[in-house]
Amino acid sequence: MGRILSLDIGDKYIGLAMSDPLGYTAQPYKTYKRVGQLEDLAFFKELVETYDVEMLLSGLPLSLDGTESKQTRKARNFAGFLKNKLELPLIFMDERLTTEASHEILYESGMSGRNHKKVIDTVAAQIILQDYLEDQRMKKAREERLKEMEREASEDSEE
Repeated sequence: MGRILSLDIGDKYIGLAMSDPLGYTAQPYKTYKRVGQLEDLAFFKELVETYDVEMLLSGLPLSLDGTESKQTRKARNFAGFLKNKLELPLIFMDERLTTEASHEILYESGMSGRNHKKVIDTVAAQIILQDYLEDQRMKKAREERLKEMEREASEDSEE
């Protein structure tokens, strides 16, 4: 099973996190400083090949009221570019308030505020990915429970 690569896309930096090979946990990877489209693509191609990435997950920076903004369109465009060039499936996930949650995690870990800028995007990408992985686990558990309930109902009706 390949990994999921999570992206927190900004104008200058992209926070990156990856799932473990089994898809249980989100691991911080790095904050990538954008260079230019061709250089960025080369970086992501190598990353995908090295870590056997099978899916892209991009944070979607919606406004607090849920509407799309200029930054939302930029994130959609870059993530779509990667999806097409890398030929990988892409899922978008609402990333509202992940930056605030990232700051909170970093403060709780004892990191001073002035050092947050170096890792904030990576922590945000990790939160986006962990939320996605948890959503998938919950969905799978619900589906399994429904199947179990259907089996029990059919067994009861046969009696």
